[in-house]
Amino acid sequence: MSGALLPKPQMRGLLAKRLRRHAVLGIVFCLGVASMYKFGVAEPRKRAYKDFYKNYDAMKEFEAMAKTGVFESTQIK
Repeated sequence: MSGALLPKPQMRGLLAKRLRRHAVLGIVFCLGVASMYKFGVAEPRKRAYKDFYKNYDAMKEFEAMAKTGVFESTQIK
């Protein structure tokens, strides 16, 4: 009699149902993390590089390093 009171557990399609739910949650989580990285790390880094190289003079920097003796094989006249 007690067996008739309990509903039967779902056996067919249980794995497919759980996989579908977990796959959707996994994809949403991955997209969220990727967008947070893009806008939180990559874009500010690109902006910092762009701002740095906007006024960067490579020859001036080279001459300053050569004058301090960083390079052994160069001479600035």
